[in-house]
Parts: sequence; C-alpha cells; structure tokens
Amino acid sequence: MEAVFLFCRDAGAGPDGKMDIHGVFNELLAPDFPARQDRMVLAGIIEWQRDVQGQVPFKMDLTDPGGLSIFTIEGHTEIEPRPPSRAPAKTEFVLPLTNVMFPAPGRYQMRININGEELSGPSIHLMRS
Repeated sequence: MEAVFLFCRDAGAGPDGKMDIHGVFNELLAPDFPARQDRMVLAGIIEWQRDVQGQVPFKMDLTDPGGLSIFTIEGHTEIEPRPPSRAPAKTEFVLPLTNVMFPAPGRYQMRININGEELSGPSIHLMRS
C-alpha cells in the first residue's frame, strides 16, 4: 500500500477525474488557546496492493501534542479488483474536518489506521500569532 495525505483548504475531483488539491498547509496561527479551526480538509490517495479487495475499514485520529485524539473520522472504502493490464486500485479521500478545537500550541498529527495497519499522517503545527 502506498499512501499520501495532506491538510489543505479544499480538494475534490477535477473535470478530468484527477484530484485537485488547493491550499496545502502545515501551520495554523491562533491568537489564543483553545483555538478553533472552522474548516480544513484532509486529502489523500491510497494505492492498494492487488490482493486487497472488498470493504476496507479506516479510522483517522487527529492527535494533540500528548498523543490524545481530539478529532476522529471512521468509515470504510470499497476496493474493486483490477486486471494486471490496468493500474492498481486506488482510493481518493476528501475528508472535511469542521470546528476542530486545538487545546494548546504544538504539533498535532493525523494517525491513520487502514485495515489494521498504522500509518503516520500529516502534521499541523499550531502556533500563537
């Protein structure tokens, strides 16, 4: 499995079927804490091994500097078999995160669990402005 995830302002499928990602960031500024981010998007693509098929569960936790979850997304994706003459199956994720509360300054990281496999996701650094 190959995976890439980013925090961004917005993402979605373009007219050509490819994912368009806009406003990638890894830092947010806040005048005071706790701080609230009204909206941001976690965008990503996973390319699957050819033997992975069917319904695959996922859980994604945004963790605070101490490793505690402050925001969770759970769901599943459906992986269809692909013949060797085509590229491996992929899943595109466009996951809006709304009204996320950040209790303190520091590094927040997305912890991603796909079908029982743990992946390190992107980080956001919350800084006092």
